[in-house]
Amino acid sequence: MTHLDASHLALIDDCTRASIQLLERNLTPHGILAASRTEAAVARRYTRIFGRDAAICVMAMCGSGVAALEEGAVASLDALAAQQAANGQIPKYVDPEGQDADFWYLGCIDATLWWLIAVDHVRRHGKVGASHWSDEVERAIGWLLAQEHQHFRLLQQNEASDWADIMPRSGYVLYTNALWYEVKRRFALDHAEATEHHFNHLFHPYQQDLPEYHRARLLRHYARRGRTDPGLYLSFVNLSFVGNEGDVFGNVLAIQSGLADSAMANRIVKTIAAARACDPYPVRVVLHPLTREHELWRPYMARHQQNVVHQYHNGGIWPFVGGFWVMALARLGLHDMAWPELARLAHVNHLGGWRFTEWFHGRTLAPMGMAGQSWNAATFLLARRALQEDAAAW
Repeated sequence: MTHLDASHLALIDDCTRASIQLLERNLTPHGILAASRTEAAVARRYTRIFGRDAAICVMAMCGSGVAALEEGAVASLDALAAQQAANGQIPKYVDPEGQDADFWYLGCIDATLWWLIAVDHVRRHGKVGASHWSDEVERAIGWLLAQEHQHFRLLQQNEASDWADIMPRSGYVLYTNALWYEVKRRFALDHAEATEHHFNHLFHPYQQDLPEYHRARLLRHYARRGRTDPGLYLSFVNLSFVGNEGDVFGNVLAIQSGLADSAMANRIVKTIAAARACDPYPVRVVLHPLTREHELWRPYMARHQQNVVHQYHNGGIWPFVGGFWVMALARLGLHDMAWPELARLAHVNHLGGWRFTEWFHGRTLAPMGMAGQSWNAATFLLARRALQEDAAAW
């Protein structure tokens, strides 16, 4: 149990109540919205049921004991399934009224992954049968398998086609493949061991043993060339270029999914902590933001001046990722470290009068993005649940 003082424990309790209230406010008969309904949120389409956002919220809503949220978890997955593409892809988002489905510019690979994870969670912890959504699950898995490399057993994708939707990660992406392994584990899919093996050799190419596959050896050579071991997995690996910016979310998910062994998991935690990525709030999502002079910089990153250094996906502070950080610490049994982080997460959600701000500038700490972010509330609840009940409960 935590050694936090009474004021921090009270703040955690207050955030728990505020998180449940926010999810209840953002719930529609068709599912959970990404953010509270404001003029700005409507204009930016945050008042939609997003594949990744809703799925993360579903895992907190299911098991909450609040009847409306329990029902809303199923409704959210139903709404996304109703607009599933003929090829099996789950949309990036759907309109609450079922009138619109969007699949993003270059496709949105992680909505399908998150939807499958949430389906498994609700089947295990909710009130639906083990075969619920069986046809949709089969089609979704089929769509993902069509994008799996037949030797590496890792998913392949284009740039800007996952949650970090204006970052230049492409080829084999850490974040996406951590989720893919989780899907394989939950649904007992073939070749999970090969996925784990190549994940650890491609994204952590600094090991002593050489991969057997000659193309894997070549990719490892390119990835290592001129670089030292950063103490993290690389954010992506493509032919002759890689991501070394320090993707916190992808690394945290590698811990949470069990891909990182004990030694690697603890190295990741030490690297993130040493970079003070959680100071003062958990957590900055990139340790080394890409400047305009960086070889990976893309002109689209400056669109609306949004993804410049220390902003948005390029080094901004995202409280919902902070929730996954706490869950990863709980999984590793680092409760003395995790409880203070949970208290800081409660504090950052409280800023602005329980504003549940989407993200903050990584240096000035200015609040940015939308208010009333559902997944901020959800991952706070999941993080507390992980510390109090079951470190693997997500």
